[in-house]
Amino acid sequence: MASQQNPKQENNAKGIMNLPGVGAATSEKLIEAGYENLMSIAVASPGELIDSIGVGEGVARKIISAARDAMEMGFETGLDVLEKRKKVKKISTGSKVFDELMGGGFETSCITECFGEYGSGKTQIAHFLAVNLIKSDPESYVIFIDTENTFRPERIEQISRGLKINPENVLKRIKVARAYNSDHQILLVDKIDDLIKKEKIKVGLLVVDSLTAHFRAEYVGRGTLAERQQKLNRHMHDLLKVADLHNLAVYVTNQVMAKPDVFFGDPTQAIGGHVVAHSSTFRIYLRKGKKGSRVAKLVDSPNLPEAECGFYIDTEGIREL
Repeated sequence: MASQQNPKQENNAKGIMNLPGVGAATSEKLIEAGYENLMSIAVASPGELIDSIGVGEGVARKIISAARDAMEMGFETGLDVLEKRKKVKKISTGSKVFDELMGGGFETSCITECFGEYGSGKTQIAHFLAVNLIKSDPESYVIFIDTENTFRPERIEQISRGLKINPENVLKRIKVARAYNSDHQILLVDKIDDLIKKEKIKVGLLVVDSLTAHFRAEYVGRGTLAERQQKLNRHMHDLLKVADLHNLAVYVTNQVMAKPDVFFGDPTQAIGGHVVAHSSTFRIYLRKGKKGSRVAKLVDSPNLPEAECGFYIDTEGIREL
């Protein structure tokens, strides 16, 4: 079997076999389960290893600990982090003012959440980002997890023609999966790692539209709130892990609700509470503006000031006010 591997795979296999308690058989199981290098093992949880390769909890913890030691996963300097940040890419929305609001575009290696009422433009932005990514990097793929039947290939065609690129080439590089419940949604995210490794594709953007629709429908009443939030928390951490490991942008749309106890100001609040709020790196509130315009407000960011911008959405994309 080793003879069928390329040199990089052979080196990865040797590195895994050098871990304490990992022989040829366990190494083979790890690679078949998608753990092709030390980093993928180091960031795994004991439960994931137990489910994937059938070892006991003690062995799983020992393997993970050894992988972390081998990777020297400790503290690093701010300069090291700055150097890593240079690998972060930005995906344009197609709007100069919107890109400026986001510090140059939507970042990779993190989660950007857009929340707003129906018709505010959340799904439209997902389509714009997909086309703009493939236009700027024709080798990249987009993964679209559709929970509300909102993906429209016809819309991709319109935007592509507006940007003077071949719609067929764009659609070939968008992989769409319809999620029918929250468990299916979580499973699809788990399968992304396998998709990238088996098909050897470069994914630049993952869209989940919408993040909370199934969770909101399946967990009704206060009695189920704790279970829902725990499940949603795990889902958000899985998304962040995928974003970080593969340097891709995760864009999630979120529904809103109206708070009846708010008498002054905007009563609109995003679904998912603090779990989604804390897990999202960037949060954008979209609302309808005057004369058919849209307003995007950056409400949370680790490095950018709170600000907003206005724009129009037309058949070819985002148009400045």
